Amino acid sequence: MEQITNEGLILACSAVGAGLAMIAGIGPGVGQGYAAGQGAAAVGRNPGAKGDIMSTMLLGQAVAETTGLYGLVIALLLMYANPMLSKFLSL
Repeated sequence: MEQITNEGLILACSAVGAGLAMIAGIGPGVGQGYAAGQGAAAVGRNPGAKGDIMSTMLLGQAVAETTGLYGLVIALLLMYANPMLSKFLSL
């Protein structure tokens, strides 16, 4: 039976961590869908306020999207840059 190397363990944990970081994309997707639905309903009730409703909704969606983008950045760092690998292999 082969031994698990330090490099293999770090790469495996990085892959699991990247997968968990991508779960962060679920929240913004659900939130943005809900916001778009509520925005469409609000415009249906008051078509005269379409500009105000749409600008507020888009600003809220942009803020919500940052969570998903941060998760993507962390996942890409873990998969490709992998700062842990060089640190622990030098020990």
